Amino acid sequence: MVLCYESSWVVEKVQQLQWSDEVIEHIKQEAEKKMKECLDSLVLRLNKVRTGRATPEFVSNLKVSYYNSSTALSQLANISVEGSKTIIITPWDKGAVAAIEKAILTSNLGINPQTAGQVIRITLPPLSAERREELARIVREDGENACVTIRNARRHANQQLKDSLKAKNISKDEEHCAQGLVQKLTDDYVARINKLVECKEHDVRNI
Repeated sequence: MVLCYESSWVVEKVQQLQWSDEVIEHIKQEAEKKMKECLDSLVLRLNKVRTGRATPEFVSNLKVSYYNSSTALSQLANISVEGSKTIIITPWDKGAVAAIEKAILTSNLGINPQTAGQVIRITLPPLSAERREELARIVREDGENACVTIRNARRHANQQLKDSLKAKNISKDEEHCAQGLVQKLTDDYVARINKLVECKEHDVRNI
């Protein structure tokens, strides 16, 4: 009878540990998903901040209203670079030329397209020192906002862990260990954001 009781206790304990692991893993994965989405969003925003060098990414995510649908430019045309100052856009459907021109002109990118037939060219004007400083400030602000979002994700995860402890789904030691994992994620993503911002700010000031 004692052996039967001990066996049941062991099974219950194993099941509890497995459940605790699942709870912690779910919270960790949810936090990491939010952090990755934040990082990906920052990359897209920084790609839109121009430097003195032409890159396809500068316009690839520009939204074009085509056949009553908002579509990324990269899905409507081939985008290439000629030299260091010129972006060449070649729509796959010549009927999209006017819509692409309109999207460029009404964007806040500060560029003017020149069209010859089905080819659209964008020549980037040189950046003044004042404009470079303004863009560098925008890059820093985007980075700071991204870091705030990362830390909000950490706070939310820690609150979920606290609630799980209160509900007795995890132990105090497990909560402490999980908080360490969440902090490690936070440090990693903040470091990656800072590196992105540092590189982009350098390009904005020097290229």
